[in-house]
Amino acid sequence: MTQSYRVTCLECGQANRVPSDKLGANAKCGTCGAKLITGKVAEVDFQILAKAEKDDLPLLVDFWAPWCGPCRAMAPQFQQAAGELSPHVRLAKINTQVNPTATQRYRIQGIPAFILFAKGREVGRAAGARPAAQLVEFVKSHVTVSA
Repeated sequence: MTQSYRVTCLECGQANRVPSDKLGANAKCGTCGAKLITGKVAEVDFQILAKAEKDDLPLLVDFWAPWCGPCRAMAPQFQQAAGELSPHVRLAKINTQVNPTATQRYRIQGIPAFILFAKGREVGRAAGARPAAQLVEFVKSHVTVSA
């Protein structure tokens, strides 16, 4: 029997079950039809992040703000890492200025900050701008990423 993963739609917040053999095959949300795994960074709000952190598929979240120069400079590197880690890890970002509740809940003390979630738990945390290769290594040092 094929293993399935709980994957939250980063557009509407609906939980979906995706068979492991369909992870890279354009799996779509059963509610809104959005692609569940895109290889791109998704902008999320606090409510969606609170659901997505519990997914079976690892999620790396960038906590950022538009006024933060290092955060803006980091965006292309984060996008590059998303492409390299897909479909085994999804990447999302949350604007701490618009979502201050997220900043408090996850105890963010400086930005950019990165939290890696796997199966409902925080498994890694890093702070500061870094190249895509370091983000990929950070993720691989905390979760198993299939080739």
